[in-house]
This record gives sequence, C-alpha cells and structure tokens, in this order.
Amino acid sequence: MTGYGKAEGVVGSRKYRVEVRSLNSKQFDLNARLPGVFREKEMALRKLLRHRVIRGKCDFFLNYEEDPTEVKHEINAPLVQSYISQLDSLAKNAGIEGENLLSMAIRMPDALQSPKEDLDEEVWDGVEKLVFEALDAFDTFRETEGSATLEDFKGRISTIREESANLDPLLVTRLERIRSRISSNLEEVIDKTKIDVNRFEQEVLFYIEKTDVSEERSRLAAHCDHFDEILADGIGQGKKLGFIAQEIGREINTLGSKANDSDIQRLVVIMKDELEKIKEQVLNVL
Repeated sequence: MTGYGKAEGVVGSRKYRVEVRSLNSKQFDLNARLPGVFREKEMALRKLLRHRVIRGKCDFFLNYEEDPTEVKHEINAPLVQSYISQLDSLAKNAGIEGENLLSMAIRMPDALQSPKEDLDEEVWDGVEKLVFEALDAFDTFRETEGSATLEDFKGRISTIREESANLDPLLVTRLERIRSRISSNLEEVIDKTKIDVNRFEQEVLFYIEKTDVSEERSRLAAHCDHFDEILADGIGQGKKLGFIAQEIGREINTLGSKANDSDIQRLVVIMKDELEKIKEQVLNVL
C-alpha cells in the first residue's frame, strides 16, 4: 500500500503542486489538505482518492505558490470611515485634536480583509488534471514496488518448499535414531532375550506416529500452492495472502514441535524466518 505521486503545473496565474502518498493501514484513512477555494470539491476528491488508493493511510496535499502581484488584502472602506467618524467624535468631546485618525482606524479590527475568492471552474479543470497526473504517478510507484514484492514472495515461498523437501533424509535418519534409542533404553532394563519383538515394534510405531509430520508437510505444500494462486489473481488479495500466511505458520510451528531433532529444527527455523519476512511484506499488499 506504500505509494507516492506528485504533479506540478501552472494553472491561470498560479503554480499548483499536488502530492499523494500512502502508508500501510488496514482501512482507508485519508488526510486531505487543500486551499479553501476548493472546499466544495473536497467530497468529490475524497471519493476519487478512495477509489484509486483503495486501502492505506493516505495524505493528500494541494497547494499553490502565491502570485506577488495578487492583492492579498483590501481595505474595508465603510468600516474604516465609521472608525474615523467615531474617533473624531470622541476627540471633539474630549476637547483634543483628532490627529492621525486614519492610521488609528486602519489598525482597528477588520479594517483590512482578504478578498473573497470564488471557485473558477476553468481553473479547477486544470487543477483536476494535475490531481489525475499525481494519482497516475502514485499508481506507477505502487506497480514498481508491487513487482519487486511479487518476486520476493515467490522466492520465499520457493525456499519454504525447498526446506520442506530437505526434511526427507532427515526424517529417515530420525526414524532410525528413534528405533535405536528405544531399543538401547529398553535393553538397559530388560534382558534382550526377554523382549517381545512384536510388542517392541508396536511401541516403536506408536511413538513414530506421534512424531509423524507427513500431514503437516502435505498441508504446508497445499498452502504454498494456494499462496501462489492468490498472487496471480490480481489486486485486492492482501488480506487473503495474510490469512494463508497464518495457515503456513501453523504448519511450520507444528513441524517444529514434532521435530525432536536439531537438524530438523534448523530447517524449521529457516522456514519461519522466510515466513516472517513474507508476513511483513503482506502488510504492504492491497
């Protein structure tokens, strides 16, 4: 969801600048700042941004450089004249000379006021084009980031698959080690000639079943395949990818809890590390 786009251009007598940027967020959260003259267009802008940004904490800025030739303030002549009349009357009643009444009146409240500016639709048409340019740049930024994230996901899911496949020889070795350890421990307390071979095999099978991870590996492979399928489905799949990543994590955690072997645990740690990096990046997917 991270993105950035900007556009600049001269519209009328002013140079306008538009910026759109977003960060990760579960919902669409917009902070819009624009000149007061465009306030009546704010709702339409919010609707447009919601449609284009979709999800994320979004900041939208629209501003312009002041034209030094523009009149920023104008004198409220009727009010200033009223102030002068009142000050002159007070001066006469007090029996003093009324000097510099104009300079005093001009400093009174509301003597200077900013001219009211009406929205010019032609100006807005030009500004709106800049808004779309900024959003197009924003989308391009996201697409570039998304392509890199896509390749990163594919590589990490591939690594998880490879490490799961690397478990095969370790699981065979673990099976032999379990059988040998149980036999050795049993012979320490029972005479070898008195061991019931059938019963011994039953106990070994029972123990092996408790540590069997074939189902977890099968589900892990299915979740990885599902993850790749969702990656190919286009935009709006971020939440689904997050849910699948959680399911992958459950299977990897179960593998770790059943490992009972340091070599297997090392591979599980690698898979967990890859998954954590996937989870971090999933937050940046729509």
